[in-house]
Amino acid sequence: MERRDFVRMGVAGTVSGAVAGTSVLAHAAPSKTAPAAILDAGVHAQGQAMRAGKLTAHELASRYLARIAAIDRAGPRLRSVIETNPDALEIARERDRERKAGKLRGPLHGIPILLKDNIATADKMSTTAGSLALDGVKARRDAHIVALLRNAGAVILGKTNLSEWANMRSTRSTSGWSGRGGLTRNPYALDRNTSGSSSGSASAIAASLATLAVGTETDGSIVSPASTCGIVGIKPTLGLVSRSGIIPIAHSQDTAGPMTRSVADAALLLAALAGADPQDGATARAPAINYANALRKDGLRGKRIGVARDFFGGNDRVNALIDKELGVLRAQGAVLVDVTVPNTDKYGASELTVLLHEFRPDLEAWLAAYAPHAPVKTMADIIAFNLRNAAREMPFFGQEHLIAAQAAGGLQARDYIKALANNQRYSRDKGIDQVLRAYKLDALVAPTGGPAWLTDTVNGDHYGGSFSSPAAVAGYPHITVPAGFIHGLPVGLSFVGTAWSEPALIGMAYAYEQASRRRRAPTYRASIGV
Repeated sequence: MERRDFVRMGVAGTVSGAVAGTSVLAHAAPSKTAPAAILDAGVHAQGQAMRAGKLTAHELASRYLARIAAIDRAGPRLRSVIETNPDALEIARERDRERKAGKLRGPLHGIPILLKDNIATADKMSTTAGSLALDGVKARRDAHIVALLRNAGAVILGKTNLSEWANMRSTRSTSGWSGRGGLTRNPYALDRNTSGSSSGSASAIAASLATLAVGTETDGSIVSPASTCGIVGIKPTLGLVSRSGIIPIAHSQDTAGPMTRSVADAALLLAALAGADPQDGATARAPAINYANALRKDGLRGKRIGVARDFFGGNDRVNALIDKELGVLRAQGAVLVDVTVPNTDKYGASELTVLLHEFRPDLEAWLAAYAPHAPVKTMADIIAFNLRNAAREMPFFGQEHLIAAQAAGGLQARDYIKALANNQRYSRDKGIDQVLRAYKLDALVAPTGGPAWLTDTVNGDHYGGSFSSPAAVAGYPHITVPAGFIHGLPVGLSFVGTAWSEPALIGMAYAYEQASRRRRAPTYRASIGV
């Protein structure tokens, strides 16, 4: 079993949520899947249009809601949005009133954003991690990052579907499926998987259903779906972004991060999300940086970058594609060195040990703090709920990880303490940092993973390798950028660095993106080669 098999952020299902209640959804149903240029545009272009009086936040939110109705709920039926915010249009109107009064909150003022449905919002939307056990449960307060986004002027448009419990439910799960939301589909080929667990955020952004989205990652849950859906994803350094209010798997690896159509938008969103939170001690060291300043077209010039050849895997087409893209890095002034990331075999099994021991206490603490009124209070309650509702919750796969987490010894167990120390040693000082020091490198690059696999609810996921685990276990930053296509399916190029190296990584990723321009919009084909 590969490391990512047990954190695979995990078919039909019913999408619940507030799709009614706004006139724009009732009356607007465009037939074409291609978005209007303004909907595919980024923060800068949309903000510029609002400043020029050519667009309002209300109009922009309305058009995205109409597109959700046409593309997500009808048409291709992506099922990427699990619930829309019934207050979104009123929030947008308020942002317009503030703009008219000269009160601008920042670059995200009036910009629509989708949040993964494990991020608490104290509003009319539920926070469920995709589980029917929490269907209808409203969080009693916002997650810290949600409060930051509201203060930044963003319009929270809705919640995105995900692999249920962030894919920490079963050893044989199907990524992108949840009991509450059904299966999220890949807009590049509808029978292909989105990967996960931030599947809905990736699919929605690829399909231009919002300007921005937030995903979360424990191991691969931002970067893998971003790669398979042809978008940009940033998994930040652990502690750069607050974890308060996010339904957890494991505090030693969990983080939220941006999922966008461009590196520029990802940098702007990261700037809004980052910062110290008194409720999350890991954020005490978070630097105060405007990540937009890192967007430099010469960001690769003079950089020494290690090509992690041990993560190129067995897909010759992926290897050839990425080898070609390495030429773009060289052309932009980077010096490339072939390297091997050391000791990645030393934390394969022990990563799972850590996640299982942290999962139950972390989840039960979230339930007590953010949803004390929920009908489930403990991991045991969730397991029992799933058994009672097996026809709806477990039609395809079980809950082996929930059962294992219930049986794990918790945060005082000796095997947990030993495994955590082992993981951090071999992924950090004896891992990423060791190779960076040895070759005097600024970053590592490798394929993020392979192209999207066929969704298979019988056998579960078929991952073709991934570069996610070293940075995930270390708690170090990881950025993926669209690098091209194999038979019409996106593949991403990853940039990984040491702790707090986001500015340098953003500069490198931006320089590569601007020189390559590999992203293109999806076409919603039913299948590849059919």
